[in-house]
Amino acid sequence: MFNPSREEVRRFFFATWRKYRAQVPLEGLEKTALEVVLLHPEYHALLQNEDTNIGRDFQPEGAQLNPFLHLSLHVALAEQLSIDQPAGIRALHAQLLAQAGSDHDALHQLLECLGEAVWQAQRDRAVPDDQAYLDCIRRKLR
Repeated sequence: MFNPSREEVRRFFFATWRKYRAQVPLEGLEKTALEVVLLHPEYHALLQNEDTNIGRDFQPEGAQLNPFLHLSLHVALAEQLSIDQPAGIRALHAQLLAQAGSDHDALHQLLECLGEAVWQAQRDRAVPDDQAYLDCIRRKLR
């Protein structure tokens, strides 16, 4: 899934949650997605109601993101950390972890930078700027 539609992304999370609750073995990226969903119990009820939420529009309220966007960014970040891409992100995560209260807190700091990098790339119709992304993370270490 390199360029999935909004519905495809949502169906992936709904299916993963449904399989987990039915104790059906998960495959590949589903395992990562489940780890992320389990970090966010506030989304469990949402994932149990596919009919209502598959096409739902989520309006940002304060700093709160669309839950599916938030989960997707978490999955993308997990993949980045697993392969250390962009190069150096794993070490920066370790440094953030040392100063954050928890791994989840450190991940959310990384997510802020990832979200900004994705937004800027979409705005500029360009690929994400890895250097700007890593620089954003480094600023969080000060």
